Amino acid sequence: MTLDDLINQARQALQEALAARQREQDALMALREDPNLTEDAVSERVAARDAADAEVTRRQEALDGLLAEQAREEEIAALQARITPTDVRRPAYDQVARVGAEERTYRPDTDPRGARFQRDVIAAVRGDYEAQGRLARHMQEERVERAAALTGGEERAVGTGAFGGLVIPQYLVDLYAPLARTARPFADACRQHPLPAQGMTVELARVTTGTNVDNQANQHDAVAETDIDDTTLSIPVRTAAGQQTVSRQALERGAGVEEVILDDLFRAYATRIDTTMINVATVGLSAVATAVTYTDASPTTAELYPKVIEGLAGVEASLLDQASGDNLAVMHSRRWYWMQNAMGSSYPLITQPGVVPQTLGANYAEVYGRGVRGILPNGTPVIVDNNIATNLGAGTNEDEVYLVDRRECHLWEDPSAPMYIRAEQTKAATLGVLMVVYGYYAFTFQRQPHARKISGTGLVTPTFTGA
Repeated sequence: MTLDDLINQARQALQEALAARQREQDALMALREDPNLTEDAVSERVAARDAADAEVTRRQEALDGLLAEQAREEEIAALQARITPTDVRRPAYDQVARVGAEERTYRPDTDPRGARFQRDVIAAVRGDYEAQGRLARHMQEERVERAAALTGGEERAVGTGAFGGLVIPQYLVDLYAPLARTARPFADACRQHPLPAQGMTVELARVTTGTNVDNQANQHDAVAETDIDDTTLSIPVRTAAGQQTVSRQALERGAGVEEVILDDLFRAYATRIDTTMINVATVGLSAVATAVTYTDASPTTAELYPKVIEGLAGVEASLLDQASGDNLAVMHSRRWYWMQNAMGSSYPLITQPGVVPQTLGANYAEVYGRGVRGILPNGTPVIVDNNIATNLGAGTNEDEVYLVDRRECHLWEDPSAPMYIRAEQTKAATLGVLMVVYGYYAFTFQRQPHARKISGTGLVTPTFTGA
């Protein structure tokens, strides 16, 4: 068995461990619905979940060890290929033992238009472990080869950020500028669930009338009783899809054309999910959140912050014992930078975990779309999302700030999404190829209605001024 085979087996074992851990977590959360819930049952389920966590850690460590060994072997091979003797006479051709480097995974002589690379990208998204293995080898080759090129005198800037995603083979495309998109910062922060395999709705039961417990006035008096009642919450499964018709000439005579289009379609797909969750009528976050109005002709961060606290108080008052405390503030980047622009001499009297005294929060200096950007004075994490509208209000120049409990922001997605269709026959008469990207998803913030939004004239287009 080769090292690649062991790595593929380790990846599969890790995926199985992750799935088992998710099942244990779902079972733990389902205990809330059990009317006969006992402390022992909860303890048993927590122990099972923790054991699944430990198994995930063990599998991840095993995979990391194999990947580290593979990386070291490839580094040694690259080093051996570069080293030549300098102080001794070179032996004759037929008297030398040679150590050769393996051929690149994707090469211009065997895959001139990148078709194999593209197939592997699509297959890897769908869970093909062999394709994932080839892409992993390609990424390691990029690290080794580009580092070697840099030390060999070729002027090519390479940093750690160059390998944050999948690198298209250099011979396919030297440089292209993708369209900047707002992506899905908020969607990535929501509570994730796998979408059910069938059906166009996700059905949840919500208790709308609870039981009653009261003091018994006298012995043998009737005990308080109120019939519990629930209402079905039907969440529609939505389809996000986009297409592009490309000439065969562009695909067959161009370099990396299909990869560029596919990348843009995937990022447009991500943006559509996020902006729908925030802005769609009736069920979007903006539509369901209870408004906390901030009206001010000369708004300041110091005046906005109490509205944030008011909103968070409303979130907790709505959730009560269902509150997880995992709160988020979601805002547009222009609002986040405006808040950082604030200067002042008044500070909260109560310090909070992780926040330096006499500050108005902390900025983590993260790149857009990479998770939490910072924290507010009370420790609430901030998600920056430019899918938030900036044309709201009477003056069409206002944005909104949302305050939510992350555990009650639910997003169901198909594990295989987004899917990719490449139809050649459909447009054959015009020598065109139809490329379609699509996927199914569902979301709700109404399982436990709680969200708040700060809106009003205090959130008009910000101005950045000094003290």
